[in-house]
Order: sequence, then C-alpha cells, then structure tokens
Amino acid sequence: MPAVERYLKPEVINQIKRLDLRAQFVVKGFLQGLHASPFHGFSVEFSEHRRYASGDDPKDIDWLVFAKTDKYYVKKFEAETNITGYLVMDLSQSMGFTHRQELTKFDYAICLAASLCYLMVYQQDPVGLITFDKQVRDMLPPKSKRTQLGNILAHLANLKPAGETDVAKSITQIAAMFRHKSLVMIFSDLLAEPGPVFQALRRLRHRGHDLILFHILDEAEVSFPYDGMIEFEDPETAEKVVVDATSYRADYKTEIEAFRELYRRECFQTGVDYVPLDTSMQFDKALLEYLLSRRARG
Repeated sequence: MPAVERYLKPEVINQIKRLDLRAQFVVKGFLQGLHASPFHGFSVEFSEHRRYASGDDPKDIDWLVFAKTDKYYVKKFEAETNITGYLVMDLSQSMGFTHRQELTKFDYAICLAASLCYLMVYQQDPVGLITFDKQVRDMLPPKSKRTQLGNILAHLANLKPAGETDVAKSITQIAAMFRHKSLVMIFSDLLAEPGPVFQALRRLRHRGHDLILFHILDEAEVSFPYDGMIEFEDPETAEKVVVDATSYRADYKTEIEAFRELYRRECFQTGVDYVPLDTSMQFDKALLEYLLSRRARG
C-alpha cells in the first residue's frame, strides 16, 4: 500500500481538508504567526506586510495600507513570508509500542506529521524531515512542492522504530544543522532524563527557532490499565521488572502527571509549545484543538 494511502486514508485526507475549510483562518494565523509578524491584531489583509524600516526603499511602501492605517508598511518579500518547517521524528524502539490501539506511537506521530506537512505545503511553505534515535539518522531537505508529502511519508513508511534513543544529543545535533530560523516540530515519547533535553531545547530556542514539542504517549502509558502481578520490559534496554500493578497504579499516574507537568512548565518558560497527547485521541481533533489554542494565545 502506498505510504500516503497507508497513513492518510481518503477519510483522513477529507478530515484534514475539512480542517482547512473549518479553520483556514486558524491554519493561516498559526503559520503566519510564526513569520514574526510585527502587527498582532491587524486583519488578515495586512498579514503579508511589515512596518517600514530605515533602509527600505520608499517605492515599496503600500499606499493603500497607509490610507487605511496612517502608518507606513511595505509588502514582504517571499523570503520573509515563507517559513521553513522540519518534522523531527523519534525512531527509538519505545515509539513502536501500542497496548490496544490500532496505531503505535510512531504511527500516530506519522499521522500528525503528515497533517502538518499537508498544511505547510498547502501554504506553500517548505517542509523537510529529520529522523533520530541515539543521533540524527536521516534528513530530507525542505521543499514546498505537493510531491513532498508523498516523499516524506514514503520515507517514514520504510522505517521501523528500533534501539535506544538520546533525545538531548539529537536535538543538540539538529541545532547545529540549521542555518536559518525555522519551525521545528518534534515528535517523541520523551522517555529520557528531562534535564539534558531541556538544555537542548533551550539551545535550539536561543538560536531563534520556533519549537513545537508533541509529547506522544500510548493510552496505556497514561491510564495504566493493568491489574495483578505484571512483568514489564523496557523496550530499549530489555531490563525487566515485576510489579503489583493494582497497588502501583495510583503512584504511577501521579508520576506520569508530574512528568508531563514538568515538561509543560519548562517549555512554557523556554517559549516552546508543549502538546501532550496519547494515542486514544483522534489526531486530527487534537491538532485542531492545538491550532485553536495557539490562535487564542496569539
């Protein structure tokens, strides 16, 4: 089955198209908001302009905008209005886990990434792909052509999550790769020591990149639906532990909430958009809710 059909079935494509129709203003506001627009609160008709600055050619002043606002604006050049996006996918073995859902965490991440890729290509913004486990593995250069969605999905469809991960090291590598400010969309279960990851995220933000961190857990990793004595195995280290799941559930749920809250707080302070998800959520609805919340904050 072709990758596009596997991850974006016709009904899913229609959901994303409906997302466009229901919320075009959200999508455009979301993406254009990342273009460092200097005039929050202006109507969309001025969204391709910026304030006139010393050194600009007076011939570029848009006099129609001046007539409406009594302020000098110039039309943005294409290089200023387009933003380059990177889909950054965690390939570690733990991403291949699912308890009872049709999609593994990795499949779920691919569906989310495909939707965002579709939206960016729809906006004619170039988007590329980076994959990592213990280090960066692959990179597809950003393109804005319609064929890019198929290229990215075909590449991801041939990958199988395997081995250990080093999220912090990989993000640090990625920070060194970029030459221009970009939108970096990271998809990971973040099963790693948080401290080094926070340092790597701060480094990436310090370089001016816009970051969205999609924290994807399996439904069972959030709700812990196990009972009795259960043997758990770490998918990356193969370490095994036997626990009384029934008596451990409350403590586990407290710990997982604290883990997510730690990320939420740190990301808020660093200026990173943190989006906690689990595989029981419909990814298109989760994406629309995120876009709407971002629009409301903007």
